[in-house]
Amino acid sequence: MARITAGIGASHVPLIGRAIDTGDTLSDYWKPLFDGFNFTRKWIAEEKPDVIFLVYNDHATAFSLDMVPTFAIGCAETFEPADEGFGARPVPTVEGAPDLAWHVAQSVIQQDFDLTIVNKMDVDHGLTVPLSLMYGQPKKWPVKVIPFAVNVVVYPTPSGRRCYNLGKAIRNAVESFDKDLNVQIWGTGGMSHQLQGPRAGLINQEWDKRFLDRLADKPEELADIAHIEYIRETGSEGIEMVMWLVMRGALGDKVTELHRHYHVPASNTAVGHIVLESQS
Repeated sequence: MARITAGIGASHVPLIGRAIDTGDTLSDYWKPLFDGFNFTRKWIAEEKPDVIFLVYNDHATAFSLDMVPTFAIGCAETFEPADEGFGARPVPTVEGAPDLAWHVAQSVIQQDFDLTIVNKMDVDHGLTVPLSLMYGQPKKWPVKVIPFAVNVVVYPTPSGRRCYNLGKAIRNAVESFDKDLNVQIWGTGGMSHQLQGPRAGLINQEWDKRFLDRLADKPEELADIAHIEYIRETGSEGIEMVMWLVMRGALGDKVTELHRHYHVPASNTAVGHIVLESQS
């Protein structure tokens, strides 16, 4: 059967992609951030996952504000990099895993989670930046990807508990797929940041690090964090961290933390990164 072997949490700051694309990763500003991903790049080259189930949020590129699904799964054969206003990033086309994606959609919907099935969409920096952080600049991505978009842009957004339980449903779905596949699940976005208004530039290092401390062993506590706390403590965009809970829910009860990295600032944003291996 297919199995979810590990999870990655990682921020998807768009300027990280810009630094990679322009060869600026060794500058004084960016090097400390990228050094924190050295472990993971080596580790994932050894792990060689077959499929990445990549949880991210669309930034009004594939979905305009006219129609915003709460949860959307990409079931297409391929996904092109999106033009976010400055042209598409110079990264490879993302190859999907439609057989597994359709199976997950069927199983998760039967577990009472309503998903929007998407057969054509471009993917923005929310998805391509984490891939670049882990795989660099290949001519072709060495892994198939199932894009899974979560609405954390327009309120109301799903609760942390809903996302955590969704992760459990995704695990059930993957484990019932009758093909031997090594699947990883990534939760992206965050950590604390606010991009507009009087609190623009807000970063709450203490809160972020406490979130990372509890992710491996106390996810139930994180699942009960209310939206108002995310907004108050981590800024308007800090709500993206509920996507890390989808990842954590899909790993089962017991995990081992292999690596952690936290860095500020990166374009007025706190960058978090963690690697968890499933022991369930």
